[in-house]
Amino acid sequence: MTITGEIRGSRPRRPRPRVTSLEVLCALLVLALVLQDRLVAVLDVPVLRTASTVFVAVCVQAMPFLVLGVLISGAIAAFVPTGALRRLLPAKPALAVPVAGVAGVALPGCECASVPVARRLMQQGVAPAAALAFLLAAPAVNPIVLVSTAVAFRDAPLMVPARFVGSLLTAVVMGWLWTRFGKAGWIAERALRRLPERTGTSRWAVFAETARHDLVEAGGFLVLGGLFAAVFNVVVPAAWLEALGAQLLLGVLVMALLAVVLALCSEADAFVAVSMTALPLLPRLVFLVVGPAVDVKLVALQAGAFGRSFAARFAPVTFVVAVLSALAAGVVFL
Repeated sequence: MTITGEIRGSRPRRPRPRVTSLEVLCALLVLALVLQDRLVAVLDVPVLRTASTVFVAVCVQAMPFLVLGVLISGAIAAFVPTGALRRLLPAKPALAVPVAGVAGVALPGCECASVPVARRLMQQGVAPAAALAFLLAAPAVNPIVLVSTAVAFRDAPLMVPARFVGSLLTAVVMGWLWTRFGKAGWIAERALRRLPERTGTSRWAVFAETARHDLVEAGGFLVLGGLFAAVFNVVVPAAWLEALGAQLLLGVLVMALLAVVLALCSEADAFVAVSMTALPLLPRLVFLVVGPAVDVKLVALQAGAFGRSFAARFAPVTFVVAVLSALAAGVVFL
């Protein structure tokens, strides 16, 4: 073989062009514009209009708080030294859980914001039980949620302390249950992987990259949760829910399930609950406590952040604990 042949044979191959999600999105947008009239004719039916309204409402309500959560997550990764948060909490997980639950007051966001923050806390070395207590408490006990509840329930002011106590009790009990029965193997390795100290990289670059990564990852699961909520709203007739809600025990169960599938933002759910005047206050309290703790979009976000094995175990237990905590708070305050 000649030298020229060797040189030709050793030329690096051109990389094949890759089709990314951005190109796919652009192609779909162009196709939608070209076929706009036909798409409107096909999709302009009441059921699809209702489903699309629910889907957009869920995503629009949640997205600002998801962005807030990933910004806080990025700030923790970039500006908080590894292990600093762990040193602020009590060494014993049983004591760290209620402290982390009360700390949820400081995060004015919904459940979408708390998921990426809780994962970042774990990666900073915070005990999973404490991080999970924070995850459940933050969307339900922060000042914005409590003020919105007070505004919605002007004629029932005790709904505010009832919601606060029921939600905080849910978070603390779940944290303690994880301390006693939880296993690290149930959480995806990526959520427990310690963050290395960044050297030679701008903190702002770390902040931007971490926030971008978390937003892209969590946003997909938010869309999935919104789709589940939209499908349920058009498949299950509202008359069925109204008939079942006429009885107290069935009303509690129905409102708990409704909170899971409607996937409302915790800043807005009080205004939905107060509109259900045919129901007693207790089922509506269950609705307000269960919703921020476990709903379809939150389960999807947890599956993305902590793994499907975690979500399959954590969500059902949280549902039961939230219902019982709401009932206990309702007996005391209502």
